[in-house]
Amino acid sequence: HHRPWCVPATEGAAAMGRVIRSQRKGRGGIFTSHSTHRKGSAQFRKHDNAERHHYVKGTVNEIIHDSGRGAPLAKVTFRDPYRYKHQKELFVAAEGMYSGQFVYCGKKANLTIGNVKPVGDMPEGTIICNVEEKTGDRGSLARASGDYAIVVAHNPDSGITRVKLPSGCKKVISSECRAMIGQVAGGGRTEKPMLKAGRSFHKYKAKRNSWPRVRGVAMNPCEHPHGGGNHQHIGHASTVSRYAPPGQKVGLIAARRTGRLRGTVVVKPSKDEK
Repeated sequence: HHRPWCVPATEGAAAMGRVIRSQRKGRGGIFTSHSTHRKGSAQFRKHDNAERHHYVKGTVNEIIHDSGRGAPLAKVTFRDPYRYKHQKELFVAAEGMYSGQFVYCGKKANLTIGNVKPVGDMPEGTIICNVEEKTGDRGSLARASGDYAIVVAHNPDSGITRVKLPSGCKKVISSECRAMIGQVAGGGRTEKPMLKAGRSFHKYKAKRNSWPRVRGVAMNPCEHPHGGGNHQHIGHASTVSRYAPPGQKVGLIAARRTGRLRGTVVVKPSKDEK
């Protein structure tokens, strides 16, 4: 009886292992995010003419918790500048925002916490959050609780601004990109230790299926490239090529360097900061 789904041992010459966890994550299924109780995507207003040249006034209706997110959100209502209706937006709340507060969005808005304006119109050293990466993308950088970016330098001739991101790296963005003034609320969240597994369980229950995480070296050889052996050891270099096929691509992917960061990092001032 011919069974087409059975591959004869001769065809799969190498003894194949399982489809490993990182491959299964690409399929989705049980690994998709748990978004049922989420309040919606936190974004700025659409970049319209009113914001480009003037400003729009909005009211913070309430500050709300969003499931699976460390930072609180602010429900902000604007009057539509072109039609008789309201525009309701969800912003990532900045530290110090309160319900009933007026926030102003646009080029001519003041430099006060909670307001949104282009980074090109802010003085150097301004602390900002929810920064746009591309003009009009409605906010994508420095959005986690307690995070902030700093305006480092402007180049008015080429219309670009350098900002320092929470990771410490500096990024060049367009001066038209908008950002909220202040730092994201909910800072210091990571200072409190988890203490017990149950807290981690509930934390990741709201996010996605990514906990508990079994180490590769604790698995069998069929389940992971690091598995097997009489002691828990990898048995080969933990670095792996950027172009390794899925199933082999585990460990330190395309590592430029490995090991502990030792010594102090000296940040060289760039040309536009001198």
